[in-house]
Amino acid sequence: MSRKYFGTDGIRGTVGQGPITPDFVLRLGHAVGKVLRRTHDKPSVLIGKDTRISGYMLESALEAGFASAGVNVLLTGPLPTPGVAYLTRALRQQLGVVISASHNAYPDNGIKFFSAKGEKLPDAWELDVEAELEQPPAWVESSGLGRARRVTDAQGRYIEFCKASFSSELSLRGLKLVVDAAHGAAYQVAPEVFHELGAEVIPVGCKPDGYNINKGVGATSPQALVDAVLEHGADFGIALDGDADRLLLVDGQGRLYNGDELLYVMVADRIEQGQRVAGAVGTLMTNLAVEQALRQRDVEFVRAKVGDRYVLEELAARGWLLGGESSGHLLALDKHSTGDGIVSSLLVLQAVLRSGKSLSALLQDVVLFPQTMLNVRLKAGVDWQTHAGFLRVQDEVTAELGGRGRVLIRKSGTEPVLRIMVEAQDGHLAQRSAQRLVDALQA
Repeated sequence: MSRKYFGTDGIRGTVGQGPITPDFVLRLGHAVGKVLRRTHDKPSVLIGKDTRISGYMLESALEAGFASAGVNVLLTGPLPTPGVAYLTRALRQQLGVVISASHNAYPDNGIKFFSAKGEKLPDAWELDVEAELEQPPAWVESSGLGRARRVTDAQGRYIEFCKASFSSELSLRGLKLVVDAAHGAAYQVAPEVFHELGAEVIPVGCKPDGYNINKGVGATSPQALVDAVLEHGADFGIALDGDADRLLLVDGQGRLYNGDELLYVMVADRIEQGQRVAGAVGTLMTNLAVEQALRQRDVEFVRAKVGDRYVLEELAARGWLLGGESSGHLLALDKHSTGDGIVSSLLVLQAVLRSGKSLSALLQDVVLFPQTMLNVRLKAGVDWQTHAGFLRVQDEVTAELGGRGRVLIRKSGTEPVLRIMVEAQDGHLAQRSAQRLVDALQA
């Protein structure tokens, strides 16, 4: 069954337009509450949010929806998505709820959910909720209404959790770090984590006003971080997105490292510590250079669909620990049940400190392949999967690339557009090949 409201990471959209309206969110809380009541007599859920102005409105609507279904609510206020996942597990809640649109601008917002184990929920659960949304509400009597209360020191608890992921034998003392929280959910906790571990911290993007989340800062606008690192002579810069579940990192020379490279560093560090790493999971977009470098270290590499939830599903199915996306969603399942930008940055810094090498030296065997991405608007009636000319050129391009590149064709889920990506050691070859595919489709 296809889902009507849920996308790859919860429900997301523009505030004031369906489904991100207070009336729908109230109905959503009620429907989720009814699903929870099937297996729990008096369930309790934890709600956190990022710094968007709309968070107040949606938080109140969710709280009312849950209460109307007989569900108790704990409110954390602004807290990173992985912090909500952690506290859901630590406080033995039946569900964790995050009000955030992650890296989107402030006019958007969204709702996503975590299980009692702090993990993303499966499609089947989302379908149950959508089915319940189609049913009339079933308000509980006054005696059965849920209660709501604030969690004391939610941020402090999460700070300690993050610090615990960093080796007790190491310190960040002597390092100068620029920490960019994207004016988002980690604006208080991220600088504090690195400060308490000994670093000198220069905060950037840590003054939210409800409207400036992700605006010119954070993981989606890394130039601000690069500039700040060079201006202050910092050793590293750490950029999070609005809900702090993903990471980009900059070294002292202003070089930017993406999620593919940081995943390799995390895997290589485990190997250097004498741990066996059976495999790692990336996505269809993970750079081929990283896959080849991991295989040279006898680490099996598997690609999942784009989306950290699919990386997580693949890791769980194989019993592996490490995975991630180019965008900076990184998973270390022995450290956390979900992607965590702060924890991931600590694992990378830990690898650098243990090795005594620079980050660029740790990645000397990984030279990312250039990627060319082109979007083609499909004409009415054109099926790319049966287009003879397009398929012939695709075979020719694949043969020409050999083991030195790859072709990825993906249809957009939101518009009549085909995304054509060609990756090759030779950037000119990637560009030429991608354009050949576009021309073949438009012929």
